[in-house]
Amino acid sequence: MSPAKETVLATIPPKFDISRAEIEQVVATFYDAVRQHPGLGPVFAVHVEDWPSHEAKVADFWANAILHERVYDGNPVAVHRDAGNVRPGMFEIWLGLFDSVLRRELRADQAASWSALAHRIGRSLRAGVVEKMQGPGGVPILR
Repeated sequence: MSPAKETVLATIPPKFDISRAEIEQVVATFYDAVRQHPGLGPVFAVHVEDWPSHEAKVADFWANAILHERVYDGNPVAVHRDAGNVRPGMFEIWLGLFDSVLRRELRADQAASWSALAHRIGRSLRAGVVEKMQGPGGVPILR
């Protein structure tokens, strides 16, 4: 009889020092600000009927991206690309609002690390939206 094999699961360290509770707080604060924003609020209102569920899904996304929790199942590029009312210029506004929440809610080192990650992800989301939006002759619509 062969000896029992022990399974060792390697854990990937978080990208930076932050807790799941802090992620959830940032997400809740951010979406509170989004709902009040004159430009972003109406865009989200078309798509989000259940804010607690949406916030939980976004918190899962960030927990996956930062803490490697592997709890998020979705395709954010496709969601933003296919929404129909998301425009490339909105990402700068979104990121500016997100950065202001990060600075208010977190330590400076946490805010800087999360902001850098959000900006990288934002570039990918924006590229996905630009890819779908083309004007005459296939010229990308960038606003």
